[in-house]
Amino acid sequence: MINLRQLRYFEVVAEEEHVGRAAERLHISQSPLSRQIAQLEERLGLTLFERSQQRIRLTRDGQTFLAETKAFLTHANRLESLGKRLGRGEEGGLCIGYIENAMHAGVLPNALRVLRDDRPSVHIKLYNLPSIEQLEGLRQRSLDIALVGDPPATDDPDLIALQVLDEPMLLALPEDHPLAQQTALLPEHLADQQWIGMQRKTGAGPADDFVAACIRAGFNPRIPMEASEPFTALGLVASGLGVAMVQKGLSRNAPPGVVLRELPWLTYTTPLWAAWHRINLRPLVETFRKVLTEPQG
Repeated sequence: MINLRQLRYFEVVAEEEHVGRAAERLHISQSPLSRQIAQLEERLGLTLFERSQQRIRLTRDGQTFLAETKAFLTHANRLESLGKRLGRGEEGGLCIGYIENAMHAGVLPNALRVLRDDRPSVHIKLYNLPSIEQLEGLRQRSLDIALVGDPPATDDPDLIALQVLDEPMLLALPEDHPLAQQTALLPEHLADQQWIGMQRKTGAGPADDFVAACIRAGFNPRIPMEASEPFTALGLVASGLGVAMVQKGLSRNAPPGVVLRELPWLTYTTPLWAAWHRINLRPLVETFRKVLTEPQG
């Protein structure tokens, strides 16, 4: 295989048309330079230069070879520069898994904004997946970072997780509901309400978290209707079909006709965890992990 250094030497000698000047430019002695050019010609079976006592000039074949050499060395320089940028995490791609609440709460959009401001060339792919599928994606290395509702076990041999959010839940009421203007809401006020529950995707975590929290507070909710996602639940609340618990992050997107109230006595929150593989984090993955898990100054 052709030596890359010999190609660089050949390019400089061809530009200078003088071995002595080329050697000065390359900061080497003239004799080793002449030897490298001779070895290149021998490897190629090609005469690259016409030599005289005053100067050396490219042969016609040498001119053709020089044009291709310049193109090759330009690409090699670009490749080296790309490798260094990848090594610094300035370029490359990220595959990120997330559950919907990572979007609703602003965690993922805010982190992506920080990353994009600092590294605009990064290519990002987002995958909305249940937590269990995201964790498997991390193990299979099809995902770089996962934002999940249920973290891996603390002694998991492959994965690490850190909680990035524990979002409070708000009670969503139709604006004309009798409780919408109630000064203080108590558990007994909610016992007989028609609740709109949330369907849980497969692998999304325990389905009875909300019910268990209500029972701890002193009432057992009746849930005759379930919505597939929070925005649907808010739409049903706006239509007067019941009440629901939604993430606080959705408050700015609540539709007209919905009133949101805090329930300090209901110990029910929505946690969010960032998870990643223990081994061989690429610089770009490590950078995004820090954006997600460390306070931004």
